[in-house]
Amino acid sequence: MAVVFVLVAVAVLALLVGVHRYVWRRLVGDTTVPGSALRRAGTVTAWLLPLLSIGALVSGRAGAPFRLQQTLAWPGFLWLAALLYLTLALLVGEAVRPVLRWVLARRAVDGGTADGAGAAAGSDAAETGSSPAEEPASGTPAAQATLVVEAPAPPSPATHPSRRLFVARAVGGAAAVAGLGTVGYGTYGVLRGPRVKRITVPLAKLPRSAHGFRIAVVSDIHLGPILGRAHTQRIVDSINRTQPDLIAVVGDLVDGTVADLGPAAEPLAGLTARHGAFFVTGNHEYFSGAAQWVDHVRELGLHPLENTRVEMDGFDLAGVNDIAGESEGQGPDFERALGDRDRTRASVLLAHQPVVIDDAVAHGVDLQLSGHTHGGQLWPGNYLAELANPTVAGLERYGDTQLYVSRGAGAWGPPVRVGAPSDITVVQLASRQA
Repeated sequence: MAVVFVLVAVAVLALLVGVHRYVWRRLVGDTTVPGSALRRAGTVTAWLLPLLSIGALVSGRAGAPFRLQQTLAWPGFLWLAALLYLTLALLVGEAVRPVLRWVLARRAVDGGTADGAGAAAGSDAAETGSSPAEEPASGTPAAQATLVVEAPAPPSPATHPSRRLFVARAVGGAAAVAGLGTVGYGTYGVLRGPRVKRITVPLAKLPRSAHGFRIAVVSDIHLGPILGRAHTQRIVDSINRTQPDLIAVVGDLVDGTVADLGPAAEPLAGLTARHGAFFVTGNHEYFSGAAQWVDHVRELGLHPLENTRVEMDGFDLAGVNDIAGESEGQGPDFERALGDRDRTRASVLLAHQPVVIDDAVAHGVDLQLSGHTHGGQLWPGNYLAELANPTVAGLERYGDTQLYVSRGAGAWGPPVRVGAPSDITVVQLASRQA
């Protein structure tokens, strides 16, 4: 296992080095003059940004001071997103580059031919001392003395240095605008806060008395060195405006310890719902001190569901620990949470990761509410997320069990979302008897 880990780490490192080299070449090496101040500045930046990214990734796990984590997080994580979209834009530019060269070459050849024809005509006229209209008749001494002067061939357009530089700068500049613009827009979407979605989920066993019951589902808030107290407050305000009957916080609340992020989580105490707010752990809680966070959210007024359930009016609400807790002997226990319940009642399960859907089906769950995937967060990450999760986002059915996966309200790593906007979902339960 250790050998596999080392090989994977080496492969990933080699890939990152290659990608950085490629981006440097296209944005710096091809567009600047050797020895120039721009070349030196670009080269220094190309070394500094990946080092900041590494620092941002490891500082939290290494127990670095929280202020240092915050200092490294913004440039380090944003560069990872920028690297992705700059690379994609430059790869698109590889297809545009030869086309642009061809167009410029044709224009240069056409211009050179026209200039050469004009020069040749003028040279003939100068040698004979007459205009083209006064050209002497064939066979006369003047005609025999006429010299033919050809225009010099234009330089090869494909190798013209100024033309190569123009193409490199045009393609590189367009790629930079597209890549950085995408990252800027995706960052704005995260910092603006999640949008509220509304869906209706019919449950066959839900009684008429519970028809219209509304659950506000929020997952993957990811409080950390970038998203802090203001982010929490935006989410709390958005949830409270929906006036839900119940609030479900479905894991990955934090990326850090209670000592560092306790103040950022305090606005959660302002959540209001008729039947309260409930919480289950996500995998990131187990990187951040899950037991301490469970105690802390309880102090803030949320009700942790640790492999247990509560009976609501018309259905059972159950929650299981995340599978990451297995490393601490605190993994999900479906038998404890659901094993002895009355299966004639409808049931709703809170479970952070969608991959436990098979256990939910086996225990007769009617609706599982999950997060974890972020909807892929950064396109084309959704295709990778599909490989590891049964559902990446939205509502799908597995046998008699329905699974709803939220894209989450925050972001992990880069505070950027592209093609996977953040959301809070109000799930309205519907009775078939209504």
